[in-house]
Amino acid sequence: MLTTGAEVGAPAALAWRVMVDVGRWGAWGPTVRGGELDGPFEDGTRGRVQVVGGVWLPFELRDVVVGRRWGWRVSGVPATTHLVDDLGAGRCRVRFGVPLLAAPYLAVCRVGAQRLARLVEADAARR
Repeated sequence: MLTTGAEVGAPAALAWRVMVDVGRWGAWGPTVRGGELDGPFEDGTRGRVQVVGGVWLPFELRDVVVGRRWGWRVSGVPATTHLVDDLGAGRCRVRFGVPLLAAPYLAVCRVGAQRLARLVEADAARR
């Protein structure tokens, strides 16, 4: 797995809450416009994600470790892994991982990590 990410000037718990808020995926995901989840945020929960162009694709959550990481299969294909690393002192790092075959997608993930970091920091500033 190849990863990219961004440091965040906010606690890891806040970054996690924003990252798993399906209603906000479109605010930071460059290729995502929206999402719906059919249950709790845990392994095996299914939903659908709206991608650029308005197409809705089914997904299933995989490898969820609350507060730390989650992955998913989109249309049955392993997709990005989402990670939050606690750096202590109210800081964290958000990262996205992709399979080696999807290496070019890291550039898109980098943009998403930067957007997510700004969103989390804006939320922290409002608290």
